[in-house]
Amino acid sequence: MKHFVLFITFLYLSSCTDRSSHLQSITGKQLSIDSSIAVDDSVEAYLKPYRDRVNAVLDSTLAFAPRNIDKRDGKLNSSQGNLMADIILTQAAPIFKSRTGEDVDLALMNYGGIRNVISAGPVTARTAYEVMPFENYIVVLQISGSVVREMVNYLVSSDRPQPMSGLQIVLNGEGRLQEVTIQGVPLDEEKTYNLATINYLLEGGGNADFLINNTGVTDLNYLLRNAMIDYFKSVDTLRASVDNRFIQLKNP
Repeated sequence: MKHFVLFITFLYLSSCTDRSSHLQSITGKQLSIDSSIAVDDSVEAYLKPYRDRVNAVLDSTLAFAPRNIDKRDGKLNSSQGNLMADIILTQAAPIFKSRTGEDVDLALMNYGGIRNVISAGPVTARTAYEVMPFENYIVVLQISGSVVREMVNYLVSSDRPQPMSGLQIVLNGEGRLQEVTIQGVPLDEEKTYNLATINYLLEGGGNADFLINNTGVTDLNYLLRNAMIDYFKSVDTLRASVDNRFIQLKNP
């Protein structure tokens, strides 16, 4: 009996010891996901109707572009940048108006956010995904005229044509700022303006740190890509060109 008790005691003490496991090593290898992998016919058959439906939606014609619309076709403003900023302003305005009773005064986007040219020919939902592959959404900021002035300085100093709408900037022959108007009215630094832009810029992306100094934000819950698709559906032909929204005068 004594030996039995000692044996049970030994088992009990053994069970109290620390037996936690410790990771010793991890091994692995790189697996290439490419065309060398054989297609599983059953998986392909399962996916095909869904893929066909998605492609049909993405490739249905929404509008027509008579010429290429490119962000690189202008020095101070571009056809594609102008179109994108105009879409933001046009599509945001009625939503913001219905929620606040106020108008959107101007719009801003970033050159780098435009990821593909709009080629001449049919314009589709796939076009919108190619131009805007990010999940950026439209917001409207309340900013003072002094912040608008910072934005203008940012646009003037940029080495690329940043997309803007509702705003006109005029430089003199030496490249110095001569005039700034919003909706045709001279900039008033004491006034508050409603700026439609995207969340990426609101968060300081694209070196747009000045937008942090807003006095209010209205999230429209509206993806820019969806705004593009809605705009494409509303027009028959995309008209976009380099215009006079940002110009430099020539010396006499």
